[in-house]
Amino acid sequence: MTTFHAVVWMDYQEAHVLMFDREHAEAQRVKSRSHHKHQGKPLDTPIFYAAIAKALVGTHEVLLTGPGLARNEFRDWCKQHHTGLHVVDSVASDHPTDSQVVAMARQYFKKFDGMAGNAVTQ
Repeated sequence: MTTFHAVVWMDYQEAHVLMFDREHAEAQRVKSRSHHKHQGKPLDTPIFYAAIAKALVGTHEVLLTGPGLARNEFRDWCKQHHTGLHVVDSVASDHPTDSQVVAMARQYFKKFDGMAGNAVTQ
């Protein structure tokens, strides 16, 4: 599904990649393959981040959410390794359901698009 917006809830173990438009949402889960950790992070972090970025191909704007620092580290990784992906913000959240994440992202992008002067036309 190619959409204008996506939201990613993530921690170091998994990411819920949710692409959506006004009427539909499509979810994909990306899991870290490594159970071995170094200073709290899985050793396969670059592979994990690359898999998340691959799942977001075709999306123009991405909102990141989740507990901890993984979302901010992914944003920084994208700036270096996946410059075509536009991360608009990183928002802390606990462990909501996928439906709650999409609802929060729809509200966020409605405000974000309004501030940018863009009409939401999905």
